[in-house]
Amino acid sequence: MGRKGLVHIYTGDGKGKTTAAIGLGVRACGDNMKVLMVQFLKSRDTCELHSLKKLEPEFTVLRGFSCKKFVWNMTEEEMEEARKEATEIFLNVKNLVLQNKYDLVILDELIGVLTNGFIKEDDVIAMIKDKPQETELVLTGRNAGKRLIEAADYVSDIKAVKHPYQEGISARKGIEF
Repeated sequence: MGRKGLVHIYTGDGKGKTTAAIGLGVRACGDNMKVLMVQFLKSRDTCELHSLKKLEPEFTVLRGFSCKKFVWNMTEEEMEEARKEATEIFLNVKNLVLQNKYDLVILDELIGVLTNGFIKEDDVIAMIKDKPQETELVLTGRNAGKRLIEAADYVSDIKAVKHPYQEGISARKGIEF
């Protein structure tokens, strides 16, 4: 440790936010940095996880909060329960960040957890401000808000120009997941 850690955001409606974050993590591992990636809102065992297991313990992947239903299908009681669970998991992740054990921390789809109302923006901004100075922090997800963008050092807005899904081609194993 010793270098100044900056904050990256990969946002937008395009494909590749998680892929970009993982690429940065693999590069960091190549420089003997310790990487933690926590995946939110993802429940399936994706192919990249099989590859990343080969990089353990330098590149650690944990599962964060994931919904059992789409947000628009949840009752108010289910939303409240999901908020409690997401907040508890976020606080645990924040504690991991503050422990300063990792050089790079990737919070994959945390922005989705935030924009769906499961955690509070103030809590995410506080984590960014409180993170150890040396820790590089990456947040991914669609629809990053103005305050989050202002708190970051790098912001990449990944735009969908054309995607096979628009032509009826489903996500393909090994390519999209």
